Amino acid sequence: MHILIIEDDLDLGQALQQALKADGVSSEWRRRINDAPPVCDMQDYDCVLLDLSLPDGGGLQLLKQWRSAGCTVPIIILTARAGLEDRVTGLDGGADDFIVKPFITAELMSRIRAVRRRYAQQATEVWRIGALQIEPRAHLVQLDGVALDLSPREFQLVLELAREAGAVVPKGALAQRLEPLGDPLDFGAIEVHVSNLRRKIGAQRIRTVRGVGYMLEA
Repeated sequence: MHILIIEDDLDLGQALQQALKADGVSSEWRRRINDAPPVCDMQDYDCVLLDLSLPDGGGLQLLKQWRSAGCTVPIIILTARAGLEDRVTGLDGGADDFIVKPFITAELMSRIRAVRRRYAQQATEVWRIGALQIEPRAHLVQLDGVALDLSPREFQLVLELAREAGAVVPKGALAQRLEPLGDPLDFGAIEVHVSNLRRKIGAQRIRTVRGVGYMLEA
């Protein structure tokens, strides 16, 4: 999973990146609206953590711009504003969730998992894609009820593909999302891991889209 943080507070930004890394999640941190990526690049991220009060403007306006441009990435607002009106405005403006500072990291990680489940159209922490059953927190994958012996890389690979089952995940996005497990992967290494994973879950379940990436068949 790869997360975009837009937060101007130095201490909080650093703490968020450390907490995400400890949970096996990569991240990019920006401190201003003007540093935010263009909407065409937003699909590189699995979730956005967005502060409402930024040095060069309001995060709510940025949120509305993204949504009006067709951005569908889950967005969680981080803010010190605890009023009902602020929460309603943020959620009605396109946010998927709202968490008030200060917050406990464990709650934030739980909320990230929850919005990602909804995005992947999975109702619980047990994901089902055809004959595959994936339990992200238990690092368990079963095929037709039989547990598979997957390496950490293989598990993370099938999880990232499952997040967007039925859609193509670009190789570049996979390389970025798998980075927390070690050194960044080149495309050759990804191809090797995909080949190994195919042998374990069935070659027909992972389709190659030449020149783009891979798709887990739903």
